[in-house]
Formats: sequence, C-alpha cells, structure tokens
Amino acid sequence: MTFQPKYHISDLLLANITRIHSLSHDLNERRFPRVVLAALENNARAVSTYASNSIEGNPMPLTEVKSILKSQPENLRESEREILNYNQALVALDQQLKSENLALSIDLILRIHGQITSGILPAYECGTFRRKPVVVNDPRSGEVVYLPPDHELVPQLVADLVQFVNHNQGTVNALILAGLFHKQMVIVHPFMDGNGRTTRLATKVLLAKMGLNTFNRFSFENYYNQNVTRYFQYVGEHGDYNELADSIDFSAWLEYFTGGLIDELLRVSKLLPKTEVKPAVTFETHIIKMLDYMKNNGFINDRIYSTLTDRAKATRTLDFRMLLDMGLIERKGRGRATYYVLPDSGRDED
Repeated sequence: MTFQPKYHISDLLLANITRIHSLSHDLNERRFPRVVLAALENNARAVSTYASNSIEGNPMPLTEVKSILKSQPENLRESEREILNYNQALVALDQQLKSENLALSIDLILRIHGQITSGILPAYECGTFRRKPVVVNDPRSGEVVYLPPDHELVPQLVADLVQFVNHNQGTVNALILAGLFHKQMVIVHPFMDGNGRTTRLATKVLLAKMGLNTFNRFSFENYYNQNVTRYFQYVGEHGDYNELADSIDFSAWLEYFTGGLIDELLRVSKLLPKTEVKPAVTFETHIIKMLDYMKNNGFINDRIYSTLTDRAKATRTLDFRMLLDMGLIERKGRGRATYYVLPDSGRDED
C-alpha cells in the first residue's frame, strides 16, 4: 500500500508558490527590535491557538484566549484545557525546531496528539490511533457526510503518508508536500478526536522546516477560521473512503492551501509597518548616521557620536536612551567605557 496523490500544478498553484517564497523571503529578511519580535511571536501563538480550536467549535473568543494564556488557571473547563494544551504544544514544537532537526514521523504525530488531548480524551485514546470506526458529521446539520477508512488501515495509511513526505523532500516542492500531508491526514482521520488540531500543528512543523515559520510570525489557521465552512469544503471529502480513495484529487485544495498562506503573509506584512512607525518617525538624520556607523564599525560611543552630530551631550544621551528602549541597540561596558552595539552583534559584555 502506497500513497500516490493525484494533483496537477495549475498556473494558479505555481503563481501562489512563487509569491509565497517571495513574501516569506521579504518577511525573513526584515529585522525588528527584539521587543517587536517577541510581540509578534506571542500574538502569532495566541492567534494560532484561538483559531485552530475555534475551527473545531471551541467558543472562547481571542481576548479570552489571550487572558487564559497569561493567567494559566489551575481549575480548567474543557474549552480552557484545549487552549492551554494547544499552546503548550506550540511552544514545545517551536523549541524543538530551534534545538534539533525535527523530522516528520509517526512518533511526532502521536506525540502532538497526546499533548493536545491530554486531560480531554481518555488516557488510552491520547497519542494513539483510533481502534474503532468513526464518522464525520456536517457541523450545521449533524448529518453524516464522510466515512473515514477502517481503523485497521489507519497505522499503515499514516506510515505511507509519512514515508511519501520524507522520501519526496527535495524533489517535490515543500509547499505541495505540506498541503498533501494536511489533506490526507484529514481524510485518514486517524484519531477519535483532535484530528484537525494535530494535523495543523504537524503542518506547521513541515512549513517551518522549509523556512516558513508560522510559529513566530503568523498563523495560517487564522485564514481557515475566517470561513470554516469553506475550509472543510476543501480539506474534507464527502462519501465513503473505500469508494473515494482512488479518485481523490488534491489540486483544488492545494490552490486553496497556498492561497491561505498568501492571505496571512499579506496580513502580517501590513501590520509590520505599523510596528515600525515609531522608529521611522524618530529616525532623523543624526539617528541614521549613528546606526550606519554602528553597522559599518560594530559599535559606537558618545565621543564618536559627538563627531557625527552637533547635538548637545544631554540630547545625545536621550538619543541613546530612546534606541535602548526600542531594543534597537544594546549598551555594553560601564562608566566612561560605555559603548553601544546593534543586537546580536556577537560582542561579549565587559
């Protein structure tokens, strides 16, 4: 049994892939103060947590999700536990991506599922493939719309999918691989519950490995949550898997999947200039001279800065303080030996 997805690379899909690479490259090339990056990361994590759970019917609004993530209450309702579980899985995966070469595997998928369903499903269903049949209902009418594959087939179907993704890395475009993985996981429906959330988190890992880090910048789940009906229309199937398996075409989903990434990249890109408004407004000629000097020479001190501008000492001190508060420079040394460097310059503290 092997996974051999049917799809074609349309002009739209090709255009989407090209644009995503361009947008993500521009986003990754832009540098921001650490405080700005931290704010972006926290917001992306909160939006991802909110949106991915909202897709599955969690009623908590984004404002309440952010509050829960800050307060970390001990006595949790199920909706709150879903939020904290998903956020903890996001944090853990992000840390693993930064510290190790995290590869797609059955173990990773099961570990993600175990994290997001802990305390929600019975322990024997957390981090394990389903052992009985399930059906997929229309969320509005409650009618059965899809019969996933028999549970006996699930382990092999997931193994085939993982093998396909890992074997084709470097030969099939990573965006296409991530999209194929996403839809096939939903089709297989390997768990009793938590299928969508597990799939979206594993997809985030695949995207991060190709350089499109949705942990730190944006949330593709947000796009799906804007029109959940449309998302289910593209990612899911209607009918009996046993009758559909050989005829499923992934082409329309891949166009939708990549279109959603573009939508989110553009949304975040529009937010970033607002984040940069204050530095841009205050970057007068003397500030630009200071930063250019630091970029070319690695550091600056007050004596050198005084030769670049005719500003008084007290005003120069305010200039340094402003850039320190923004996180655009770092102070090193003490007293008369004080100097300033750009963040991540690699210099050691005196």
